[in-house]
Amino acid sequence: MLRKKNLYFLLLFVSSLFSSSLFADDISIEKLQERLTALEAKQETAALEADWVWTCIAAFLVFFMQAGFAYVEAGFTRAKNVVNILMKNFSDLTVGAFAFWLVGFSIMFGPQIFSGIGIGFPRIAEGLLNTESGDMDPGNYTFFMFQIVFAATAATIVSGAMAERTKFAAYLAFSVVITGLIYPMFGSLAWGGLFGKAGFLESLNIGAGADGEGANFLDFAGSTVVHSIGAWAGLAGAIVVGPRLGKFQSDGRVFPILGHNMSMAAIGVFILWFGWFGFNPGSTTSIKGGSFAQIAVVTHMAACAGAISAMALTWFLFQKPEIGLTLNGGLAGLVAITAPCDSVSITGAVCIGLVAGILVVVSVLFFDKIKIDDPVGAVSVHGVCGAWGTLSVGFFNLKSGLFYGGGLNQLFAQFTGVLLAFVWAFGISLVVFYLIKVTIGLRVSEEEEILGLDILEHGNEAYPVSK
Repeated sequence: MLRKKNLYFLLLFVSSLFSSSLFADDISIEKLQERLTALEAKQETAALEADWVWTCIAAFLVFFMQAGFAYVEAGFTRAKNVVNILMKNFSDLTVGAFAFWLVGFSIMFGPQIFSGIGIGFPRIAEGLLNTESGDMDPGNYTFFMFQIVFAATAATIVSGAMAERTKFAAYLAFSVVITGLIYPMFGSLAWGGLFGKAGFLESLNIGAGADGEGANFLDFAGSTVVHSIGAWAGLAGAIVVGPRLGKFQSDGRVFPILGHNMSMAAIGVFILWFGWFGFNPGSTTSIKGGSFAQIAVVTHMAACAGAISAMALTWFLFQKPEIGLTLNGGLAGLVAITAPCDSVSITGAVCIGLVAGILVVVSVLFFDKIKIDDPVGAVSVHGVCGAWGTLSVGFFNLKSGLFYGGGLNQLFAQFTGVLLAFVWAFGISLVVFYLIKVTIGLRVSEEEEILGLDILEHGNEAYPVSK
């Protein structure tokens, strides 16, 4: 009873304070409103800055993926070419950053040259890094940091497809072209709407009815925009540079050239897998709603499924579970889930990963059959499985997918994007590689290839013999 009386008097005291000092005083009410407005502004600022922090952390994880690519590609190549492949991966990050900073970013996200197409006007070393007032904009810098490591990812895929026989200088030249032009041009069609007007693929509106709503191309984190663009460029390079000496025999047999270090390759896959938790969840660029957690889960499960199905298929085909293709199966699942990761269930992600693991094995065998030499399986992992992941949006998207009653419109939109990506990246890369071939030269000499690129191209060895 005493506690109830005390509570009653406390409430009476508080209400009297409000009635006498606040509600009776207009100035106090105004001050209270000002304080509430200031508090709301602080909350908005805190939320925005938290998003910046998350996006930067994700960018740093994607940056670390470069180490994963370096390890995977080095492990899958021979010891005499390890320094060369490490130099190429390192240069994709450094040289590519300058190309993307100078022109690539503004092409991808800047004011459009032609309205509705989505291609930005190249503004040298500026892009969208500054506001109209010329002041630093932390939000734009944050977004730029995230995008610059994506550009490096697209470029470094090419190095694996052309490993062990490509001139370092020639590769550097192409690295500049892909980060400064090829990747940003297609990215502007699919992602340019993040700033200003949407690009062509974002505005497809396939199957639009009376309500005006149709299906647009969807690629949340870049199965096609990043991975397939890099892979189709790598395919063009592999064709122009030709296969490694001794890979394909005159009688039609394929001579397996084994990688020198599967431990290194496995560690590289683990690093890539870890970095993918920045690649996919980080593409939210926001922590609001916690969708990044759901994206992380489906990303992980698709990778697991891809590794399992690839291992099972190699076990069936070769009577032994093959480690190289199993590792690539995990990467295939990661690449495939990158496009639909924001819009599929865990079950859908597992299905996407299972198909990707099978596809990567079949694709590697197919490219060997048609005598296209891809030492690390880059085209199969990033190109074929990137295309599959992008198409899978049309099947498994919870809102517009065919398996969820969405019809064929989304699938048609996805197919349009996949086809356009192939035509653009493969076509322009084919031209660029031929130009490099007839100018500075694309392939090392036969002597260099036999002795190894490390000593003759870089004057160093990954594993020098101590005497």
